[in-house]
Amino acid sequence: MSIASVRPGLPLAAVNPVAKVAATVPLSIVLVLTLDPVSAAVAIACELLVFTLVGFGPLLWSPRTLPIWIAAPLTGLSMVLYGAPSGETYWEFGVILVTEGSLLIGLATMTRVIAIALPAVVLFLTIDPTDLADGLAQTLHLPARFVLGALAGLRLVGSSVDDWRTLRLARRARGVADHGVVRRGLGQAFALLVLAIRRGSTLATAMEARGFGAPGERTWARVARFGAAEWAVIAVGCLVAAIAATAAVLAGSWNVVWA
Repeated sequence: MSIASVRPGLPLAAVNPVAKVAATVPLSIVLVLTLDPVSAAVAIACELLVFTLVGFGPLLWSPRTLPIWIAAPLTGLSMVLYGAPSGETYWEFGVILVTEGSLLIGLATMTRVIAIALPAVVLFLTIDPTDLADGLAQTLHLPARFVLGALAGLRLVGSSVDDWRTLRLARRARGVADHGVVRRGLGQAFALLVLAIRRGSTLATAMEARGFGAPGERTWARVARFGAAEWAVIAVGCLVAAIAATAAVLAGSWNVVWA
């Protein structure tokens, strides 16, 4: 089962995953180079427009993207409270100093987190691990040993949720889950780590025994194609990055992080 539960009819599901990953690179580079709210806000607006036109409108506000909408404001809030002070001071309490500069940094940080994480999460939900492995091996020509190991690891990620649920029920049945939330969570996380290590070792041994690590050129059951649709996806990613950077430069807010 795919860790993203990809459906065949999902938009962009048939596009080579390498193209989807490559489409996010230009925008990520642009937003990492600068810390300003204009470029990130323009990027978010373009992303929402493009994803809505493609058919990802409901997915943008689904529980799968909820962590982004929660984590981004929290990240921005931390920068508002503890960012570098500059300009007019609005509120001061102990080590907390809210200034005009920290507000701008907090806003820029929040929008940048959303602009970078949103396309990564939405596009990842359309990627099947097997298709990703085919693309990495046939399009980027990465070593087969690395690709197959990554594929096996991604396949096991999907079972982690079920393992967590099973461990919780098993520990409760044995009476070892009656402690505090923090202590119970740490104990269960350690048990899940041990289970993952044992399962990974067993899987690695099984794959070696079946010849997955043998030298020589491998064959692949499915052909990973890279055509006009893939180049169009990459072009859209480059276009969004260019629009965001141009808007920031024209607005005079382009702010290189090391300057």
